[in-house]
Amino acid sequence: MVKTDAIVYCEGAFNTSNGKTAHGLVRFTERYHVLSVIDSRYSGQDAGEILDGKKNGIPVVRSVAEALGKAPPHGTSPLSLVIGLAPDGGRLNTGAKKDIRLAVEKGLHVVSGLHDYLSGDRRLAALAQARGVTLTDIRKSPPDDKLHFFTGKILQVDCLKLVVLGTDSAIGKRTTAWAVVHGLREAGFKAVMVGTGQTAWLQGAPYCIMLDTLVNDFLTGEIEHAVFEAWQHEHPDVIVVEGQGGLLNPAYPGGYEITAATRPDFVILQHAPRRKEYDGFPQFKIEPLEQHIKAAEAISGKKVLAVTINHEGMKAEEIPYECLTITAATGVPAFDVLSDGANRLIEVIIPHIKR
Repeated sequence: MVKTDAIVYCEGAFNTSNGKTAHGLVRFTERYHVLSVIDSRYSGQDAGEILDGKKNGIPVVRSVAEALGKAPPHGTSPLSLVIGLAPDGGRLNTGAKKDIRLAVEKGLHVVSGLHDYLSGDRRLAALAQARGVTLTDIRKSPPDDKLHFFTGKILQVDCLKLVVLGTDSAIGKRTTAWAVVHGLREAGFKAVMVGTGQTAWLQGAPYCIMLDTLVNDFLTGEIEHAVFEAWQHEHPDVIVVEGQGGLLNPAYPGGYEITAATRPDFVILQHAPRRKEYDGFPQFKIEPLEQHIKAAEAISGKKVLAVTINHEGMKAEEIPYECLTITAATGVPAFDVLSDGANRLIEVIIPHIKR
């Protein structure tokens, strides 16, 4: 996959749960060469240092104009503004719409994974056509006649299948899924990521669906088809499927359909020990981790192989103790793959690979 240059737009949301698309692109993408991130609150800082405490050379800038000033001259490669916002409901605010219009006026292609379809804005579409640039809405559902109904062909997929579920939304499921894929590849195995949301596609997942855009009748069929295509074309040792929402989350679908369609061999469960309420819904308390493990195992019919933690709200020295505490309480090994790497988790997975 040839990377193209991109500016990531995340005004007012970087380093918050509403900036998770930008976070994914800053940490890793096979599709884009990220030149900068727009968020005036962190202007002048390094994006990697803000997120993970490690500089990665991606500057955070104040505006579209400043981002363009730091970009290579036009002609080096197509230059895109990628929307890194992930607000509840997938809607753009007035300020973001103004900035996107400015980007189009300056000749940038725009790529969005939100429910607010840019191509549906007639004035913006006309401006894009006049400037010779494209508006790409990756979250648009395919036509109904292109969708797949569940068939049961998932039973033919005989490689190891792992599903990364979570105890909440915006908790790190996709980041952990990629860490597992990359860790397995480094260990000499062929691993393929099946994405289920817009950020995974933006990061370059070749087999990807937009779960929350699909007509309910085709949800499990589309998941099954993506996993089957990954198996049929890649012949991998392991397929890792990104989860969405959370099994007990009141606001978002995802866990039930993914486990039903994928028929996984094991579940990896992402959890934030310091998070007490569901993201964006403080009136709903997150149930104990043990209850989430039981729910995941009851619905999938398979064991939770590991718990992977999101260390938000934790000091570095607290992480090892938290992992030991979770294992003592649940009997399930726990890891923080973001801070410690995925090697120990990969050691747990390897004995189950069906070679």
